[in-house]
Amino acid sequence: MIVKHNLIFILYSLCASVFKGGQGQFPITQNVTVVEGGTANMTCRVDYNDNTSLQWSNPAQQTLFFGDKKALRDHRIELVRATSQELTITIGDVSLSDEGLYTCSLFTMPVKTTKAFLTVLGVPARPEITGFTKPAMERDIITLTCSTSGSKPAANIRWFRNDKEVHGRKEVNATGKSFTVRSSLQFQVDRRDDGAAYTCSVEHVSLSNPYMTTEVLEVHYAPQLQIEPSLIIPQEGQYFKLECVSIGNPIPEPVLWSKDGGELPDIERMIVEGRELTITTLNKTDNGTYRCEASNHLGTSSAEYVLFVYAKDFPGSTTDPNAVAPHGPDHALIGGVVAVVVFITLCLIIVLGRYLARHKGTYLTHEAKGAEDAPDADTAIINAEGNHVHAEEKKEYFI
Repeated sequence: MIVKHNLIFILYSLCASVFKGGQGQFPITQNVTVVEGGTANMTCRVDYNDNTSLQWSNPAQQTLFFGDKKALRDHRIELVRATSQELTITIGDVSLSDEGLYTCSLFTMPVKTTKAFLTVLGVPARPEITGFTKPAMERDIITLTCSTSGSKPAANIRWFRNDKEVHGRKEVNATGKSFTVRSSLQFQVDRRDDGAAYTCSVEHVSLSNPYMTTEVLEVHYAPQLQIEPSLIIPQEGQYFKLECVSIGNPIPEPVLWSKDGGELPDIERMIVEGRELTITTLNKTDNGTYRCEASNHLGTSSAEYVLFVYAKDFPGSTTDPNAVAPHGPDHALIGGVVAVVVFITLCLIIVLGRYLARHKGTYLTHEAKGAEDAPDADTAIINAEGNHVHAEEKKEYFI
Protein backbone atom coordinates (compact mmCIF):
# COMPACT_ATOMS: atom_id res chain seq x y z
CA MET A 1 0.00 0.00 0.00
CA ILE A 2 2.83 2.40 0.91
CA VAL A 3 4.74 1.43 -2.26
CA LYS A 4 1.63 2.14 -4.30
CA HIS A 5 1.27 5.65 -2.82
CA ASN A 6 4.97 6.41 -3.42
CA LEU A 7 4.71 5.34 -7.03
CA ILE A 8 1.69 7.62 -7.59
CA PHE A 9 3.58 10.58 -6.04
CA ILE A 10 6.64 9.98 -8.27
CA LEU A 11 4.51 9.80 -11.39
CA TYR A 12 2.69 13.00 -10.38
CA SER A 13 5.99 14.83 -9.82
CA LEU A 14 7.35 13.72 -13.17
CA CYS A 15 4.22 14.88 -14.95
CA ALA A 16 4.34 18.23 -13.19
CA SER A 17 8.01 18.65 -14.04
CA VAL A 18 7.40 17.84 -17.69
CA PHE A 19 4.44 20.19 -17.77
CA LYS A 20 6.40 23.03 -16.20
CA GLY A 21 9.38 22.46 -18.47
CA GLY A 22 7.19 22.32 -21.56
CA GLN A 23 5.32 25.49 -20.67
CA GLY A 24 7.89 27.69 -18.92
CA GLN A 25 11.29 26.78 -20.31
CA PHE A 26 11.05 28.62 -23.61
CA PRO A 27 13.37 31.65 -23.78
CA ILE A 28 11.76 35.07 -24.19
CA THR A 29 13.40 37.90 -26.21
CA GLN A 30 12.45 41.23 -27.82
CA ASN A 31 13.49 42.91 -31.05
CA VAL A 32 15.91 45.79 -30.56
CA THR A 33 16.42 49.01 -32.58
CA VAL A 34 19.54 51.10 -32.10
CA VAL A 35 21.16 54.03 -33.85
CA GLU A 36 24.47 53.38 -35.54
CA GLY A 37 27.27 54.02 -33.06
CA GLY A 38 25.00 53.39 -30.09
CA THR A 39 24.74 50.44 -27.69
CA ALA A 40 22.32 47.51 -28.10
CA ASN A 41 20.99 45.69 -25.02
CA MET A 42 20.08 42.04 -25.75
CA THR A 43 18.12 40.24 -23.03
CA CYS A 44 16.96 36.59 -22.90
CA ARG A 45 14.75 35.28 -20.04
CA VAL A 46 13.02 32.06 -18.97
CA ASP A 47 10.26 31.74 -16.36
CA TYR A 48 11.44 28.36 -15.05
CA ASN A 49 14.86 26.84 -15.29
CA ASP A 50 16.53 23.86 -13.63
CA ASN A 51 20.04 25.35 -13.97
CA THR A 52 20.10 24.82 -17.74
CA SER A 53 22.46 27.24 -19.50
CA LEU A 54 21.37 30.14 -21.78
CA GLN A 55 23.36 31.20 -24.84
CA TRP A 56 23.42 34.22 -27.20
CA SER A 57 24.55 33.80 -30.85
CA ASN A 58 25.00 36.42 -33.59
CA PRO A 59 23.48 36.32 -37.13
CA ALA A 60 26.53 34.31 -38.30
CA GLN A 61 25.65 31.71 -35.61
CA GLN A 62 28.79 32.52 -33.66
CA THR A 63 28.36 32.08 -29.92
CA LEU A 64 28.73 35.37 -28.06
CA PHE A 65 28.12 34.20 -24.48
CA PHE A 66 27.37 30.78 -23.05
CA GLY A 67 26.07 31.52 -19.61
CA ASP A 68 28.61 33.88 -18.08
CA LYS A 69 31.38 32.61 -20.36
CA LYS A 70 32.42 34.89 -23.25
CA ALA A 71 32.93 32.88 -26.40
CA LEU A 72 33.73 35.53 -29.05
CA ARG A 73 36.66 37.86 -28.70
CA ASP A 74 35.00 41.18 -29.49
CA HIS A 75 35.73 44.01 -27.08
CA ARG A 76 32.42 45.66 -27.98
CA ILE A 77 30.41 42.79 -26.48
CA GLU A 78 30.05 42.70 -22.68
CA LEU A 79 28.12 40.69 -20.13
CA VAL A 80 25.54 42.55 -18.05
CA ARG A 81 23.72 39.76 -16.20
CA ALA A 82 23.92 35.94 -16.20
CA THR A 83 21.59 33.83 -14.03
CA SER A 84 19.61 30.63 -14.46
CA GLN A 85 16.66 32.72 -15.72
CA GLU A 86 18.34 35.62 -17.56
CA LEU A 87 21.24 36.32 -19.89
CA THR A 88 21.73 40.00 -20.83
CA ILE A 89 24.61 41.29 -22.97
CA THR A 90 25.44 44.62 -24.64
CA ILE A 91 26.96 45.36 -28.02
CA GLY A 92 28.65 48.75 -28.09
CA ASP A 93 29.54 51.02 -31.03
CA VAL A 94 27.00 49.22 -33.18
CA SER A 95 27.59 49.31 -36.94
CA LEU A 96 25.30 48.50 -39.84
CA SER A 97 27.03 45.12 -40.20
CA ASP A 98 25.75 44.11 -36.73
CA GLU A 99 22.16 44.14 -37.96
CA GLY A 100 20.36 40.77 -38.20
CA LEU A 101 18.75 37.89 -36.29
CA TYR A 102 20.29 37.02 -32.92
CA THR A 103 19.46 33.66 -31.28
CA CYS A 104 18.92 32.86 -27.62
CA SER A 105 19.17 29.13 -26.87
CA LEU A 106 18.09 27.15 -23.80
CA PHE A 107 20.00 23.89 -23.63
CA THR A 108 17.23 21.52 -22.60
CA MET A 109 16.40 18.25 -24.33
CA PRO A 110 15.62 19.21 -27.00
CA VAL A 111 17.25 22.66 -27.24
CA LYS A 112 14.73 25.49 -27.33
CA THR A 113 15.56 28.73 -29.24
CA THR A 114 14.05 32.18 -29.74
CA LYS A 115 15.24 34.86 -32.16
CA ALA A 116 15.42 38.67 -31.79
CA PHE A 117 16.04 41.06 -34.68
CA LEU A 118 18.57 43.83 -34.15
CA THR A 119 17.78 46.84 -36.37
CA VAL A 120 20.56 49.39 -36.85
CA LEU A 121 19.58 52.87 -38.07
CA GLY A 122 22.13 54.54 -40.32
CA VAL A 123 22.53 58.21 -39.39
CA PRO A 124 22.59 60.50 -42.45
CA ALA A 125 25.55 62.79 -42.96
CA ARG A 126 24.95 66.52 -42.72
CA PRO A 127 23.69 67.79 -46.09
CA GLU A 128 25.73 69.78 -48.58
CA ILE A 129 24.43 72.14 -51.28
CA THR A 130 26.38 72.25 -54.53
CA GLY A 131 25.92 73.74 -57.98
CA PHE A 132 25.96 77.46 -57.17
CA THR A 133 28.83 79.81 -57.83
CA LYS A 134 28.44 83.39 -56.61
CA PRO A 135 27.33 85.62 -58.13
CA ALA A 136 24.69 84.56 -60.64
CA MET A 137 23.52 86.88 -63.40
CA GLU A 138 19.86 87.72 -63.78
CA ARG A 139 18.09 85.23 -66.10
CA ASP A 140 20.80 82.57 -65.53
CA ILE A 141 19.50 79.01 -65.10
CA ILE A 142 21.09 77.38 -62.05
CA THR A 143 20.76 73.96 -60.39
CA LEU A 144 21.06 73.52 -56.63
CA THR A 145 21.76 69.96 -55.45
CA CYS A 146 21.47 68.82 -51.84
CA SER A 147 23.00 65.44 -50.95
CA THR A 148 23.39 63.28 -47.86
CA SER A 149 24.88 59.80 -47.45
CA GLY A 150 24.92 56.97 -44.92
CA SER A 151 21.23 56.92 -44.06
CA LYS A 152 19.31 53.71 -43.38
CA PRO A 153 16.49 53.70 -44.23
CA ALA A 154 16.82 56.37 -46.90
CA ALA A 155 16.53 59.92 -45.54
CA ASN A 156 13.96 62.44 -46.73
CA ILE A 157 15.06 65.79 -48.19
CA ARG A 158 12.89 68.94 -48.25
CA TRP A 159 13.65 72.34 -49.81
CA PHE A 160 12.60 75.77 -48.54
CA ARG A 161 12.91 79.17 -50.22
CA ASN A 162 13.03 81.49 -47.22
CA ASP A 163 10.06 80.08 -45.25
CA LYS A 164 8.11 78.59 -48.15
CA GLU A 165 8.57 74.96 -49.19
CA VAL A 166 9.53 74.24 -52.80
CA HIS A 167 9.77 70.83 -54.42
CA GLY A 168 12.87 69.31 -55.97
CA ARG A 169 13.68 66.17 -57.92
CA LYS A 170 14.75 63.31 -55.62
CA GLU A 171 17.23 60.49 -56.35
CA VAL A 172 18.09 57.54 -54.04
CA ASN A 173 21.07 55.22 -54.51
CA ALA A 174 22.07 52.23 -52.36
CA THR A 175 25.63 52.15 -51.10
CA GLY A 176 26.14 48.84 -49.32
CA LYS A 177 23.57 48.73 -46.51
CA SER A 178 23.04 52.50 -46.47
CA PHE A 179 21.65 55.03 -48.95
CA THR A 180 22.81 58.21 -50.63
CA VAL A 181 19.98 60.67 -51.26
CA ARG A 182 20.07 63.70 -53.57
CA SER A 183 17.50 66.34 -54.37
CA SER A 184 17.88 69.00 -57.09
CA LEU A 185 16.22 72.34 -57.81
CA GLN A 186 16.54 73.96 -61.23
CA PHE A 187 15.22 77.47 -61.90
CA GLN A 188 15.92 80.76 -63.67
CA VAL A 189 17.08 83.44 -61.28
CA ASP A 190 15.88 87.04 -61.32
CA ARG A 191 16.41 90.08 -59.10
CA ARG A 192 13.88 88.74 -56.59
CA ASP A 193 16.27 85.87 -55.86
CA ASP A 194 19.02 88.24 -54.74
CA GLY A 195 19.42 87.55 -51.03
CA ALA A 196 16.96 84.63 -51.05
CA ALA A 197 17.85 81.79 -48.66
CA TYR A 198 17.48 78.26 -50.05
CA THR A 199 17.51 75.68 -47.23
CA CYS A 200 17.96 71.93 -47.55
CA SER A 201 16.42 69.96 -44.66
CA VAL A 202 17.28 66.28 -44.04
CA GLU A 203 14.77 64.31 -41.97
CA HIS A 204 15.37 60.81 -40.60
CA VAL A 205 14.05 58.50 -37.90
CA SER A 206 17.46 58.53 -36.23
CA LEU A 207 17.41 62.32 -35.81
CA SER A 208 15.54 64.17 -33.10
CA ASN A 209 15.82 67.37 -35.20
CA PRO A 210 16.41 67.69 -38.94
CA TYR A 211 19.84 68.53 -40.31
CA MET A 212 19.76 71.79 -42.25
CA THR A 213 22.08 73.73 -44.49
CA THR A 214 21.38 77.03 -46.27
CA GLU A 215 22.67 78.77 -49.38
CA VAL A 216 22.00 82.51 -49.75
CA LEU A 217 21.88 83.54 -53.40
CA GLU A 218 23.65 86.57 -54.80
CA VAL A 219 22.23 87.76 -58.11
CA HIS A 220 23.63 90.64 -60.16
CA TYR A 221 21.14 92.71 -62.17
CA ALA A 222 20.93 96.04 -64.00
CA PRO A 223 19.95 99.17 -62.03
CA GLN A 224 16.49 100.69 -61.75
CA LEU A 225 16.00 104.28 -60.54
CA GLN A 226 13.20 106.54 -59.35
CA ILE A 227 13.15 110.06 -57.89
CA GLU A 228 11.40 110.73 -54.60
CA PRO A 229 10.75 114.41 -53.73
CA SER A 230 10.28 116.08 -50.36
CA LEU A 231 6.68 115.64 -49.24
CA ILE A 232 5.72 119.33 -49.67
CA ILE A 233 4.32 121.52 -52.43
CA PRO A 234 7.35 123.39 -53.77
CA GLN A 235 6.98 127.13 -53.12
CA GLU A 236 9.27 130.07 -53.64
CA GLY A 237 11.75 130.51 -50.83
CA GLN A 238 11.37 126.95 -49.52
CA TYR A 239 13.96 124.22 -48.94
CA PHE A 240 13.41 121.29 -51.33
CA LYS A 241 15.10 117.91 -51.77
CA LEU A 242 15.08 115.22 -54.44
CA GLU A 243 16.41 111.72 -53.73
CA CYS A 244 17.46 109.33 -56.48
CA VAL A 245 16.44 105.92 -55.12
CA SER A 246 18.23 103.10 -56.91
CA ILE A 247 18.14 99.33 -56.81
CA GLY A 248 20.69 97.14 -58.51
CA ASN A 249 23.47 94.71 -57.76
CA PRO A 250 26.21 95.85 -57.69
CA ILE A 251 24.86 99.16 -56.35
CA PRO A 252 24.90 101.62 -59.26
CA GLU A 253 27.49 104.33 -58.78
CA PRO A 254 27.90 107.25 -59.13
CA VAL A 255 24.60 109.16 -59.39
CA LEU A 256 24.71 112.02 -61.93
CA TRP A 257 22.20 114.91 -61.75
CA SER A 258 21.18 117.20 -64.60
CA LYS A 259 18.47 119.79 -65.41
CA ASP A 260 16.70 120.13 -68.75
CA GLY A 261 19.40 118.07 -70.43
CA GLY A 262 22.31 120.13 -69.14
CA GLU A 263 24.32 120.72 -65.99
CA LEU A 264 22.78 122.06 -62.81
CA PRO A 265 22.62 125.86 -63.28
CA ASP A 266 23.21 127.10 -59.74
CA ILE A 267 25.67 125.00 -57.80
CA GLU A 268 25.52 127.38 -54.85
CA ARG A 269 21.82 126.71 -54.21
CA MET A 270 21.77 123.19 -55.67
CA ILE A 271 23.84 120.85 -53.52
CA VAL A 272 24.50 117.24 -54.53
CA GLU A 273 25.37 114.80 -51.74
CA GLY A 274 25.53 111.20 -52.87
CA ARG A 275 22.07 110.35 -54.18
CA GLU A 276 20.39 113.57 -52.96
CA LEU A 277 19.91 116.89 -54.71
CA THR A 278 19.02 119.73 -52.36
CA ILE A 279 17.77 123.15 -53.48
CA THR A 280 18.27 125.45 -50.51
CA THR A 281 15.94 128.26 -51.67
CA LEU A 282 13.40 127.68 -54.44
CA ASN A 283 12.55 130.28 -57.07
CA LYS A 284 10.78 130.31 -60.43
CA THR A 285 14.03 129.73 -62.34
CA ASP A 286 14.18 126.24 -60.80
CA ASN A 287 11.20 125.10 -62.87
CA GLY A 288 12.17 122.31 -65.23
CA THR A 289 12.93 118.60 -65.63
CA TYR A 290 15.50 117.07 -63.30
CA ARG A 291 17.19 113.81 -64.20
CA CYS A 292 19.35 111.36 -62.27
CA GLU A 293 21.39 108.62 -63.90
CA ALA A 294 23.46 105.71 -62.55
CA SER A 295 25.01 102.52 -63.91
CA ASN A 296 26.74 99.26 -63.04
CA HIS A 297 28.50 96.71 -65.24
CA LEU A 298 25.12 95.32 -66.40
CA GLY A 299 23.55 98.55 -67.62
CA THR A 300 22.49 102.16 -67.09
CA SER A 301 19.20 103.56 -65.81
CA SER A 302 17.73 107.04 -65.33
CA ALA A 303 14.68 108.75 -63.83
CA GLU A 304 13.11 112.20 -64.31
CA TYR A 305 11.10 114.61 -62.17
CA VAL A 306 9.25 117.72 -63.39
CA LEU A 307 9.51 120.55 -60.85
CA PHE A 308 7.03 123.44 -60.81
CA VAL A 309 7.64 126.14 -58.19
CA TYR A 310 4.54 127.97 -56.95
CA ALA A 311 4.41 131.61 -55.90
CA LYS A 312 4.98 132.34 -52.25
CA ASP A 313 1.36 133.48 -51.72
CA PHE A 314 -0.10 130.48 -53.60
CA PRO A 315 -3.36 129.60 -51.73
CA GLY A 316 -2.73 125.89 -51.79
CA SER A 317 0.83 126.14 -50.52
CA THR A 318 1.51 124.17 -47.37
CA THR A 319 4.26 122.53 -45.48
CA ASP A 320 1.96 119.69 -44.56
CA PRO A 321 4.10 116.56 -44.82
CA ASN A 322 1.10 114.69 -46.24
CA ALA A 323 0.91 117.01 -49.26
CA VAL A 324 2.29 115.69 -52.52
CA ALA A 325 4.40 117.83 -54.85
CA PRO A 326 2.98 118.14 -58.37
CA HIS A 327 4.66 116.25 -61.15
CA GLY A 328 3.11 118.14 -64.10
CA PRO A 329 0.67 120.92 -65.15
CA ASP A 330 -1.89 122.29 -62.64
CA HIS A 331 -4.99 120.23 -63.43
CA ALA A 332 -7.16 122.35 -61.13
CA LEU A 333 -6.31 125.49 -63.14
CA ILE A 334 -7.11 123.75 -66.41
CA GLY A 335 -10.43 122.56 -64.99
CA GLY A 336 -11.34 126.11 -63.95
CA VAL A 337 -10.64 127.47 -67.43
CA VAL A 338 -12.78 124.77 -69.01
CA ALA A 339 -15.65 125.55 -66.61
CA VAL A 340 -15.54 129.27 -67.52
CA VAL A 341 -15.63 128.49 -71.26
CA VAL A 342 -18.62 126.18 -70.81
CA PHE A 343 -20.47 128.85 -68.77
CA ILE A 344 -19.92 131.56 -71.40
CA THR A 345 -21.14 129.20 -74.15
CA LEU A 346 -24.34 128.46 -72.24
CA CYS A 347 -24.97 132.20 -71.75
CA LEU A 348 -24.60 132.86 -75.50
CA ILE A 349 -27.03 130.04 -76.29
CA ILE A 350 -29.62 131.49 -73.89
CA VAL A 351 -29.30 135.06 -75.33
CA LEU A 352 -29.60 133.78 -78.88
CA GLY A 353 -32.69 131.76 -77.99
CA ARG A 354 -34.42 134.76 -76.42
CA TYR A 355 -33.60 136.92 -79.47
CA LEU A 356 -35.12 134.38 -81.88
CA ALA A 357 -38.22 133.99 -79.71
CA ARG A 358 -38.82 137.77 -79.62
CA HIS A 359 -38.70 138.15 -83.45
CA LYS A 360 -41.10 135.30 -83.89
CA GLY A 361 -43.64 137.03 -81.58
CA THR A 362 -43.41 140.27 -83.57
CA TYR A 363 -44.25 138.37 -86.74
CA LEU A 364 -47.29 136.78 -85.20
CA THR A 365 -48.54 140.21 -83.96
CA HIS A 366 -48.76 141.52 -87.54
CA GLU A 367 -51.54 139.07 -88.25
CA ALA A 368 -53.84 141.03 -85.93
CA LYS A 369 -52.93 144.47 -87.33
CA GLY A 370 -55.91 146.91 -87.14
CA ALA A 371 -57.47 145.18 -84.17
CA GLU A 372 -56.06 147.72 -81.73
CA ASP A 373 -59.03 150.16 -82.34
CA ALA A 374 -61.74 147.54 -81.94
CA PRO A 375 -64.18 148.33 -79.10
CA ASP A 376 -64.37 144.69 -78.03
CA ALA A 377 -62.82 141.30 -78.67
CA ASP A 378 -65.45 140.17 -81.20
CA THR A 379 -64.98 143.24 -83.31
CA ALA A 380 -61.18 142.76 -83.13
CA ILE A 381 -61.55 139.27 -84.56
CA ILE A 382 -63.87 140.47 -87.28
CA ASN A 383 -61.58 143.37 -88.23
CA ALA A 384 -58.35 141.27 -88.12
CA GLU A 385 -56.45 141.09 -91.36
CA GLY A 386 -56.76 137.87 -93.17
CA ASN A 387 -60.31 137.04 -91.97
CA HIS A 388 -61.70 136.68 -95.48
CA VAL A 389 -64.75 134.74 -94.45
CA HIS A 390 -66.50 137.69 -92.81
CA ALA A 391 -65.02 140.47 -94.98
CA GLU A 392 -68.40 141.24 -96.70
CA GLU A 393 -70.15 141.79 -93.37
CA LYS A 394 -68.28 145.05 -92.89
CA LYS A 395 -70.38 146.71 -95.68
CA GLU A 396 -73.70 148.52 -94.90
CA TYR A 397 -76.60 148.83 -97.37
CA PHE A 398 -79.44 151.47 -97.26
CA ILE A 399 -82.76 150.87 -98.97
